[in-house]
Amino acid sequence: MKKIIECVPNFSEGRNQEVITAIADAIKKTPDCTLLDVDPGRSTNRTVYTFVGDPEAIINGALAAARTAKEKIDMRTHSGEHPRFGAMDVCPFIPVAGVTMKECAEVAKRFAERAAEELSVPFYLYEEAAQHDYRRKLPDVRRGEYEGLEARLKEPKWKPDFGPEEFVPSWGATATGARMFLIAYNVNLLGTSNQAHRIALNLREAGRGPDKPGRLKDVKGMGWFVDEYNMAQVTVNLNNFEVTPIHTLFEEVKKEAGNLGVGIAGSEIIGIVPLKSLIMAADYYIEKEDLFIYEEDQKIRLAVERLGLNSVSPFVPKKRIIEYIVREEPEEPLATLSVRDFIEEIGSRSSAPGGGSASAAIAAVGLGLGAMVAKLTHGVRRFEDVQPHMMKVIPQLHRLTRQLIPMIDADTSAFNEYMEGLRMPKATDTEKQLRTDKMQAGLQTAINIPLSTMRLGNDGWSSLVEVALHGNPASKSDTQVGAKALETGIWGAYQNVLINMQDIKDEKYKEVILAEAENLMQRAYRKCSEIIAILDRI
Repeated sequence: MKKIIECVPNFSEGRNQEVITAIADAIKKTPDCTLLDVDPGRSTNRTVYTFVGDPEAIINGALAAARTAKEKIDMRTHSGEHPRFGAMDVCPFIPVAGVTMKECAEVAKRFAERAAEELSVPFYLYEEAAQHDYRRKLPDVRRGEYEGLEARLKEPKWKPDFGPEEFVPSWGATATGARMFLIAYNVNLLGTSNQAHRIALNLREAGRGPDKPGRLKDVKGMGWFVDEYNMAQVTVNLNNFEVTPIHTLFEEVKKEAGNLGVGIAGSEIIGIVPLKSLIMAADYYIEKEDLFIYEEDQKIRLAVERLGLNSVSPFVPKKRIIEYIVREEPEEPLATLSVRDFIEEIGSRSSAPGGGSASAAIAAVGLGLGAMVAKLTHGVRRFEDVQPHMMKVIPQLHRLTRQLIPMIDADTSAFNEYMEGLRMPKATDTEKQLRTDKMQAGLQTAINIPLSTMRLGNDGWSSLVEVALHGNPASKSDTQVGAKALETGIWGAYQNVLINMQDIKDEKYKEVILAEAENLMQRAYRKCSEIIAILDRI
């Protein structure tokens, strides 16, 4: 999975459009960074930027923005309603996909170290990157704001984590760290602002005060009336959507509104959201309503419908879900060929694509046939008694088929690393060793690709047995072909593992991988025979 981190730096400038644009341009020009949003505020004199990238790109983007801020913002002339203590006031890093909170904390530390050294300004670490518990919460770190910073820097307790201990008047200080994704979310009420606020007080974590906490953790909220919509709203920040998910907040507001005799008119998400938050909502309603939905786009449609996310303005997934915004279509020159062109390409006077790519394609066809039979059996009245079996296997076969398709191209490009090693110089002993190491690493990559094909294919056998036992008998031959194709695909991948293993020097690696591959191959033989025997009895 591609690693995606979100960065949401807040800069102490919300009025000078030239400065706001310059910072945005610095982020846009950073390779592999995607700027998603720029939100300036005049009264706060503050602008919030949202951009995403991989771990290295996100650091470079934050650095580029900080450099521009150092050049164009002078805190000695700044005033605004929002608490602040620096030109780049805060710079949180947020895990979106393929990364952990720990990785984001390390990214924050690397950014702080590089920025403090290059710009000669103080940085504090907060939230999940904090080195001290008393610095974990942003309000504690920023207490006294810019005006009190000079005196605070003289206290040993508040020595910066990185950068100079002396006051830098033009900059102030910056807090950087890692936190969960914050979702700004509103639930629409056909009622009054007072009713909306009553509901918010009952639900938000702070409740009505220390003696009367609310029911939902990591939720900040209030109620207001929006003249533009002619509706009240319970407006909240979900500080950790995995603790209190979107659907939980929505359902709790519905419950509270019902107690007050107030109608719900959908909801709205402000800004962008991670894919996982909507999949969680979909899975909740799928279980609650006993639905059978396994495709991602249908899950998103269900979540949008149940939460009423189109009630205020259209919710367009490709513009509102982070993973969809930054998604790049994979380079799959083979998998995107027509069947005719793919076969002709295999038959051309070239060693690639070869048996490895063909094996991945054949295995995918095998599981695809199993998925087809299961889907043709599902929903048919005369097969109602086997519906639970089909509902269990369809998602698995559907997913595995799609996971095998990229292996077609992966196998063809697997030797790139090995060939790079082969072309490395070998004049000295050091060069020879580096060349050998590169070639050995390339061989392991070339082994891991067909081994992955074997593993994916192996994961489908149990589901294919279920299809043989309970699938539509009229599709018997399809299941038979599927089983044989899967066995053949795994066998072909196994042969690629064996041939690439011949030049591996790491005997321990060789022993472990060969044992696994042999077990997968033997299981393929057994399961294919089992399926054929089942179908022969029909």
